[in-house]
Amino acid sequence: MLFKSIFCIFASQIKYALENIHPIFDSILNRQDKERLLKQRSLVVWMVGLSGSGKSTLARAIERDLHEQGHLTQLLDGDNLRTGINNNLGFSEADRNENIRRAAEVSKLFLNCGVISICSFISPTEEIRKNARGIIGDTDFFEVYVNAPFEVCEQRDVKGLYKKARKGELKNFTGLDAPFEAPQHPAVEVRTDQHSLEECRNQILAAIYERIRLS
Repeated sequence: MLFKSIFCIFASQIKYALENIHPIFDSILNRQDKERLLKQRSLVVWMVGLSGSGKSTLARAIERDLHEQGHLTQLLDGDNLRTGINNNLGFSEADRNENIRRAAEVSKLFLNCGVISICSFISPTEEIRKNARGIIGDTDFFEVYVNAPFEVCEQRDVKGLYKKARKGELKNFTGLDAPFEAPQHPAVEVRTDQHSLEECRNQILAAIYERIRLS
């Protein structure tokens, strides 16, 4: 009898709780609410290119320009992710894929908060970029190909990586002993070996402004 009484009380409490649960999803602030607050449309600007092509330099310049225009942005690249959320990843093919997957997921979170993310990743293959696009969404994935030939990037060698790769100190180096597949249909392509930083920056910004303007 005691067990039956306890069971009946427990069952009645569950029934009461279920009858008084009210969904709150219709009251949670959505992406559009946050975009209106920030007076901008969010976007993920995904900058692709070889090491030394100029991705990070352009990303920083673009972020400064957008900031000066009153836009809220977040810069994501290998340096700030691999010292934090991706600090347990190496440079094997599996780890590179996971690096980009996590970057895309983080970008999506910022996207849903109304923030413009500027992502600078080599993203060497069509498959990797396809996966990132799938996570973020085709409409919000704005691919920028920062194009410079391997030889030019090697001459620049801003981080000394090419020198290490030639010595065999770095394995699976993109463009040398690991593949790099150029984007076939980027939203924007800039040639940093043929045009100045300012020209490339202005070309990218002009395209971005069309996408982030809140109608």
